[in-house]
Amino acid sequence: MMKAAMLYSREKRGMVSCNLCAHRCRIAPSKFGLCGVRQNVDGTLHTLVYGEAIASDVDPIEKKPLYHFLPGTKSYSVATIGCNFRCGFCQNWRISQATGKDSSGRLGYPLMPEEIVKEAKAANCRSIAYTYTEPTIFFEYAYDTSRLAQKEGLLNLFVTNGYMTKEALDIIAPHLAGANVDLKSFRDDYYKKHCGAHLEPVLDAIRHMKALDIWVEITTLIIPGENSSEEELDEIAQFIVSVGREIPWHITRFHPDYQYMDYSATPIDTLRRAQEIGKRRGLRYVYLGNVLEDSHTYCYHCGELLVKRGYFHAEECLVKEGKCPSCGTDIDGVWG
Repeated sequence: MMKAAMLYSREKRGMVSCNLCAHRCRIAPSKFGLCGVRQNVDGTLHTLVYGEAIASDVDPIEKKPLYHFLPGTKSYSVATIGCNFRCGFCQNWRISQATGKDSSGRLGYPLMPEEIVKEAKAANCRSIAYTYTEPTIFFEYAYDTSRLAQKEGLLNLFVTNGYMTKEALDIIAPHLAGANVDLKSFRDDYYKKHCGAHLEPVLDAIRHMKALDIWVEITTLIIPGENSSEEELDEIAQFIVSVGREIPWHITRFHPDYQYMDYSATPIDTLRRAQEIGKRRGLRYVYLGNVLEDSHTYCYHCGELLVKRGYFHAEECLVKEGKCPSCGTDIDGVWG
């Protein structure tokens, strides 16, 4: 449904400026923002996807991936169409690259915020994840849902490309407990070529989430020949350490999809090399994704196995009150 948007300003001649994401689109009357789901209607910016889910499901929290946030619990996951990136390797491109521009009917199926919270509680979920596409572009929907969820004792999570503005983060922060942020590369040229975006706003968002005390985990999809050099992986690791060495880094294997069918899957050795770089730089937790190995959590102090995982699920969690049961070291995360 169409709903007046948050975070925009009116300009002359009916123009509006959207201040939701780092693109900060200036939108003429009847036109859309880059995301394709925010439209200027007679000088008022509207979101077109409020209450219109394109996907909703109950997932293990590990699938987000979030490994240090209530392991072994379930998260109710929801998305609308649309995205503010144009990644040619997107695995959810059928919904992320859909827009309101070329739709004459509904943009999904009706699912209002109170229904999301009700379904999450009925499924014994501990959290709600705004995921699959980009939660920033359905901000109003996520914001209203997150406030209701918080009142019902549910935690809220963003799985995001990190391209939101400081203003957006400041508004959602009181209701947002955690986020997994895609740090796709450490090269602005990569972001421009593959995503239609820039690097620095993502780095700024990660830093600001940390300052706002939002639990952050970072994922990097390694594409052979594009962001797989040891130099770049080392720079990513150094950046994460500069923000917080306790931030888990998920190094994920690329599989050919969408417009990148001519690329090869990432060699496992490349992922292992990235993991070694992260650990050498002092990151406490470095995980491999999309592979059946190195998903367990160990105490960074004594090496004790703390969380044993299968593929996208926790089989056993030994962390007690946020501490290693062997040596008593505080283990970073939300264990609750």
